[in-house]
Order: sequence, then C-alpha cells, then structure tokens
Amino acid sequence: MSQNKTVAYHTLGCKLNFSETSTISRQFDAHDFSKKEFHESADVYVINTCSVTENADKECKQLIKRAKKNNPEATIVITGCYAQLKPQQIAQLEGVDIVIGANEKFNIVQHVQEYKKNGEVKICSCDIEDVQAFHTSFSINDRTRTFLKVQDGCDYNCSFCTIPLARGHSRSDTIQGVLDNVKELANSDVKEIVLTGVNLGDFGKGYHGGRHKEETFFDLVKALDSQALIPRFRISSIEPNLLTDEIIEYVASSKTFMPHFHIPLQSGSDTLLKGMRRRYQRALYTERVAKIKSLMPHCCIGVDVIVGFPGESDALFQETFDYLHALDISYLHVFTYSERDNTQAIHMTEVVPMQLRKQRNAILRQLSEKKMNYFTNQHIGSVRATLFEHAEKSGMMEGYTDNYIKISQAFDPHKVNQIVMEKI
Repeated sequence: MSQNKTVAYHTLGCKLNFSETSTISRQFDAHDFSKKEFHESADVYVINTCSVTENADKECKQLIKRAKKNNPEATIVITGCYAQLKPQQIAQLEGVDIVIGANEKFNIVQHVQEYKKNGEVKICSCDIEDVQAFHTSFSINDRTRTFLKVQDGCDYNCSFCTIPLARGHSRSDTIQGVLDNVKELANSDVKEIVLTGVNLGDFGKGYHGGRHKEETFFDLVKALDSQALIPRFRISSIEPNLLTDEIIEYVASSKTFMPHFHIPLQSGSDTLLKGMRRRYQRALYTERVAKIKSLMPHCCIGVDVIVGFPGESDALFQETFDYLHALDISYLHVFTYSERDNTQAIHMTEVVPMQLRKQRNAILRQLSEKKMNYFTNQHIGSVRATLFEHAEKSGMMEGYTDNYIKISQAFDPHKVNQIVMEKI
C-alpha cells in the first residue's frame, strides 16, 4: 500500500447501504485515507453489496473486475448482504482479498490495516444469529438529503427474501441515540433527513444496556418533530401493517414530516400475498392509501411491487395491474423476482419464465411513469416548498418539493441546499 493511502467505494442496493458506506468512509478518513472515485486508481476498493436480486450479485462481480483493472495491486474488500450470505463463494472470485460479514462491517479499516497479501483471502464472517448489536450510521456530504439508519434487521419471514439471513433480527437505536445523531447533522447544515431501516416500522425492538427497549416508531416520530432540529424528515419505507392511523394523522399535521410515504405492496393479488407470506391482505393496503389521501390529498405515495413471483398467472398479474391502475398512488418501484437460495419460494414449482417476468416489469414501469405524470400534473401551478440539490448538470439544478415532485430549473447558487417556495 502506498504511503499516501487512497480508498474508493461503490454501493449497491438500498438507502441503508448508502448510509453505512458513508459511515465506513468517515472511518477511513479518520485513518488518513484519501477518497478516490471508483473509476480512479486506489489502494483499497470497498464494495458494499446487496443480494436482493441476482443482478446485484452479477454487478458485484463486474465491479471487482473494474477495480482490479484500475489498480491490479489494490486490496479489494467486499462487505454487505452478499458478503454475509455467501462469504466462501465470494472468496473464490478472482481479485477478492477481504470478505467482511455483518458483525465486522464497521471494523473494515482495522482488517485492511492488518491484512497482508499472501495469496489467501481473509474472511471475517459469523453466524447471523450472533449479530445482535445495532451500529448507527448516516450519510453526509454525499447529497443534500441525508440517510439516517435508525433500525436494522427483520423478524419477518417473507418467502422470497434473504434479508433476515443477511442482516439478522430486528434491532434499533434508542430515541436518544437518534436525537444525538440529528443534532450532529443539524450542525452540518443538513436540511432533510430520510429515516431508514430494514423494517422501519419495527423501530424499538431489541435491547439496550441489557434491558428491553420500550419505544415505538410513533414515539420516535413525535420526538423528532417536537425537537424541530431539522426542517424536513421523510419516512423511507414502512410496511402497511405497521403504518398506523396515528402515524398518518400525526404526519398530516406535522411541520417537519413531509407528505410522502413509501409503502411496500409486492402484489395486488391476495393469493400471491399469501404465498409471499406477507402480513396483510389487499384490503388493508387499500385502507392505508385511502386514509392518507383523505387527510393529505397532495401526499405522494410510492409502492414496491414484485413481478414474476411463482404462481403469478396472467390473470393474477392482471389483477395486480388493475389494482395499481385504480389506486391513488404516485409511482412504483418494480422488482423482477429472483430465485434466492435458502428461501421458501425457491421450492415453489409454478415458475414464471424470465422473459415474461421482464415483460411484466416493463408494463408496470410504464404504468409508474403515467402515475407520476398524473400526480405531477395535478400540482402544476401550485406553489410548494422545494429543497434544491448541490449538483449542477448542464447549467441546471434539481430539487424536490415537500411531496416529492422533482423540479428542474436554471442553476442558481443562492438556492443550493435552501428550501424555497417554487411554483410547479
């Protein structure tokens, strides 16, 4: 490793991963590593992986090749969900030097400093049942909005999902711990915080100081709102069965929590929801959307949906399409089902051909575009509080309204990281 040590990062997957990569980056900063872009030559490359889909696994392998091409002598570190699930498999990939599982993710710097290239891959992994601690993390200086992790792990057992195997049981920060982080971020001139977690509505589970915590996500929302340390908060994603009337009603009257919810659905078919082992049926989801829109007609609602789950016939896919088409939502995040080892769904025999999965993905993405256009057009001419990003692209700047409509206009340095009233 050179005297002026350098490190580059690449993050795959969710907002949670971005918050954790940012925290790992600050740890390297504290040990006098200089940050490089991933396409540049660096002494160390850290790849924070996802394993929700097969594409994430494939992209990890491509990134390893890119890093080695940038610097054949570099130390390549793989961490994240893929690293926890398949450490031995990753260790066999050409170019990998260190594999870091869930328990050692925030000790990467130490492992890099202790590592000696001798032809053997260093694997730091453990049984996921041994992962008990909660490690706080947040992104900063990466973009105007900050992702703050307040919860980790999941106790649900959805038939398609490996996240409980990769991240362990549900556990979370304390409300005081979250408030301490928010105070630090407020001193860094952050204007918006996105609360993130694997199962955010499960906040409060776990132990702290040897005692079982007795806090809820609603308690956290009220505490953050009452402190008013940050102008804007967003709830990144919350399960429909954990999104209570009291949370919706509180957000509707809050000055700091934005009128924007992202609520996973996964399927508009009760038959498939049962096969997925989701903890609700379609009727509950319909109630949640209706409740939100009755109190906040201007609220933006995003939806996660999976296409191609085993048993998804043409009729059941049409049921999902028709349901989403009629539902008063704003956009979709569409995922193509991927077979994952060690899940119940992998043993289901009614397999949907991959080409058909891709076709259904394209259909729902097109629906999503129409939904967002319709939602945006409803607000044309209205004036909404907008937070503008730092980045300048071809003389233009972008910002998001309180209800998550993207605005693009000529770059004005006086508006950067400022909340201004803008006409849509």
